[in-house]
Amino acid sequence: MRSRLLKNRYAFMKVTFANSLLFVLLCGLLDACTSVGPGKLFRSVSPHEQYAQSLRDARLEKTALGTDWLAVADRALKDSVVISAPYRESGYFASNRPFAIGYRLNGQRGDKFIIKVEVQGQQPVQVFIDVFELDERNQVPSRLTSAKADTNQLEIEIRRTRMHLVRIQPELLRSGRYTISITREPILSFPVTGRDSRQISSYFGMPRDAGRRRHEGIDIFAPRGTPAIAAADGYVSGVGTNNLGGNVVYVSDSRRNHTLYYAHLDSQTVQQGQKVAVGDTVGFIGNTGNARTTDPHLHFGIYSFNAGAIDPLPFVRRGTGPARQSLISAETLGDSVRISATQAVVRQSPNGDAPMLRVLPRSSVVTIIGGTTTWFRVAMPDQTVGYLAGTVVEPARRSLRKRSLPTGADLLEAASGQAAPIENLPAGTLVEILGSFGSYQLVRDPNGATGWLAQTP
Repeated sequence: MRSRLLKNRYAFMKVTFANSLLFVLLCGLLDACTSVGPGKLFRSVSPHEQYAQSLRDARLEKTALGTDWLAVADRALKDSVVISAPYRESGYFASNRPFAIGYRLNGQRGDKFIIKVEVQGQQPVQVFIDVFELDERNQVPSRLTSAKADTNQLEIEIRRTRMHLVRIQPELLRSGRYTISITREPILSFPVTGRDSRQISSYFGMPRDAGRRRHEGIDIFAPRGTPAIAAADGYVSGVGTNNLGGNVVYVSDSRRNHTLYYAHLDSQTVQQGQKVAVGDTVGFIGNTGNARTTDPHLHFGIYSFNAGAIDPLPFVRRGTGPARQSLISAETLGDSVRISATQAVVRQSPNGDAPMLRVLPRSSVVTIIGGTTTWFRVAMPDQTVGYLAGTVVEPARRSLRKRSLPTGADLLEAASGQAAPIENLPAGTLVEILGSFGSYQLVRDPNGATGWLAQTP
């Protein structure tokens, strides 16, 4: 049921605000509104920061829309949703209500996250995509990178195993339906032709020599003579033989300050100093060195210039592929729905094990603002946002019962004592009860207007 409430409190400001935004756009083109002071001369300023500074320079942060746009940007960093890649969901943002959403996901060193935002609307929309790394207590965000101003896609290589936060926020005075997708791929190409991470049978950190040392790589089994290939662009920094590795090759990945180590090769095909590209053959699989009693395989290791041996698995494991969540229908977005079960749990994230935000009784009304066909992202009348299973709600269209008002009452645009009245309903008006939230009832009057009434004791 689409809301028929009055235009919200921002509407009267839109003309003035739109004129003021001309100044913001000019600032963005000329880069004249981004202040650069001592200590910031070489700091990368994100498009989001430039836009926010332009609002401040134009004094638009003192308007309701400007204040709320900055506020929801900060709130998205604090009230972010915990997800696992691959993930996607769709939703809708309105031109008169600033919007931002944050997603938290664990990133391992060696992961590459690919973030895409598709927007369908009547006008082009600039969307700001920022990625932050959280501190060890998962509290303080530090921005790592941002999408360029002319694109709605961002790829980021994770350099440190931490919780990461992705914030998505569109510019002001634009509306549209959006689809957000986040997938994970490995940073490196797989180092053995025709194989993938399913052929790994010995992992990083496993004990060797009765526990006297640890395995500093992964073992990838393949037939003798299978090509071992460059997993990154770089140059060959070493070709040789040693007791443990037998025939070995070192490839320097200078972009990431890593050395890739290929061991137990039957033979090498490169020379020291040679440039290689992803997919170039550096040798052939064998079992030389201390692998003489095992089947042919590649020992693949990664050594960081400042941290020594690191786990290669996240760098080469299979990617997640595209997100497969079924998207919520466009017709459902913005609908009011009510709890059809005895009670329902609103959760922090689209996961049945996620922390609970609220337990709502039967007939409680919420609004669908995004999500998937399985989990609806909903806004409660008190503006709390969370996720509800799609199986516990029903459209709030059918009347639950009818009620005759004993006294006159204001039909309100929101379930709040501070909400603006839509109209005054005289005593004796027969209204249809559609649902409730707290001490308010969602009703429909004889003329079809929908709004909230305070419940009398």
